[in-house]
Amino acid sequence: MLQPDDEEARIAAIRAFNRFYTRQLGVLDQQVFKSPYSLSEARVMYELANREGPSAKEIGAELDLDPGYLSRIVQKFVDDGLISRKPLPADRRQQQLNLTAKGRQAFAKLDRNSHDDVAKMLHPLAQCERRRLTAAMTIIERLLEATAPPAAAVLREPRPGDMGWIVQSQGACYAREYGWDSSFEALVADIVAKFINSFDASRERCWIAEIDGVPVGSVMLVRGDDEVAKLRLLLVEPAGRGQGLGHRLVAECIAFARACGYRKITLWTQSVLTAARKIYQAAGFVLVAGEPHRSFGQNLVGETWEMTL
Repeated sequence: MLQPDDEEARIAAIRAFNRFYTRQLGVLDQQVFKSPYSLSEARVMYELANREGPSAKEIGAELDLDPGYLSRIVQKFVDDGLISRKPLPADRRQQQLNLTAKGRQAFAKLDRNSHDDVAKMLHPLAQCERRRLTAAMTIIERLLEATAPPAAAVLREPRPGDMGWIVQSQGACYAREYGWDSSFEALVADIVAKFINSFDASRERCWIAEIDGVPVGSVMLVRGDDEVAKLRLLLVEPAGRGQGLGHRLVAECIAFARACGYRKITLWTQSVLTAARKIYQAAGFVLVAGEPHRSFGQNLVGETWEMTL
């Protein structure tokens, strides 16, 4: 539950970001992108350039513009020779709008200036910073656009920095959701360090799941011995849940283990991790042992699960 002060702080942060970004893009200027057009006029021109003979009503609905205000924009464009209009055959009360040759030239210049301004904004940033920026923008758009479909997760090999993310995300997630202390994060760090230092590419793998360029899940398959593999550090963060991502990660481990010729996969988990246990059971793992223990600041029941391949 959000505290009132937290909610007010977030509202203030979003308003501050809005002020920063509108200033960054020059939206507060009378014209945008070194053009004679206001932001609303530029958006109307964009819709005209990217739709096939739209009606004024369609553009107004898309941009949520007041009909009277839109009518004045349309009339200005007609007077300037930028657009033509004619009644729609199906409803003569509605007007079909099209850019003229002059209008297409005006849009091309506007579009080019917009491109160049954004390129200039990105120029000082390193490639990794550009990826972070565009990923963050995509997340903002998806969270605020209710009709946007959820993005599907992509599974990939780890890149530099991902191992540190695994340690941080595991520690933070289990502290937040189960109250585990920092000794669990230390255990994860030890597992990750051993994976890096003794990695056998022919017998071991790590998968990172990401959505819009942001990591949201991970899992490892490591060598126990020539016949037994271990599934370790399965995690799906809240942003990646609800699309069967945990099942996908486990399935990747099983398929890779079979391809490597392992005869069995084993894993150690805790009885309180009900979501993970359901994934293991659905994949074909069987609970073979359970033992109470005191770890990570909690009284837990450790469980060993196995799957014969």
